[in-house]
Amino acid sequence: MPIYIEIGADTCLPEESQRIEAAALATLAHQGISTTSELSIIVTDDAQLHELNQQFRDVDAPTDVLSFPADFSDPESGAVYLGDVLISYPRVVAQAQSGGHSPEAELRLLIVHGILHLLGHDHADEAEKALMWAAQSEILTALGVEITPPA
Repeated sequence: MPIYIEIGADTCLPEESQRIEAAALATLAHQGISTTSELSIIVTDDAQLHELNQQFRDVDAPTDVLSFPADFSDPESGAVYLGDVLISYPRVVAQAQSGGHSPEAELRLLIVHGILHLLGHDHADEAEKALMWAAQSEILTALGVEITPPA
């Protein structure tokens, strides 16, 4: 399963790509997604997330993670492209510090969270939120990450 990972300069270490991929694969496996599916994960900065948040959500502020579902198939391979997940590394560091856990744990939480959004999960109401948080918790536990998502 191709997972395209782009780590921007001045963000996390390139060796994090293995943990990023493991979190993505664990999420897809948990959700029963085909191993022929593809997605992209981009770890970048506040400026890029701010710009995209403004453009697509009309929110004039940076955010921690944005998901852009795609759901189209490559005509040559037949692989389904699920979409793109973008994560602000400065938000990772800040949220890890305020949450009392490591940036690595926060990064994995945001990867799981972003991919769940790609797959149609949401937290717009309490019932949806409970399902999404339960899935996140199960996936993070399987990855050995102990972190409580924000309420």
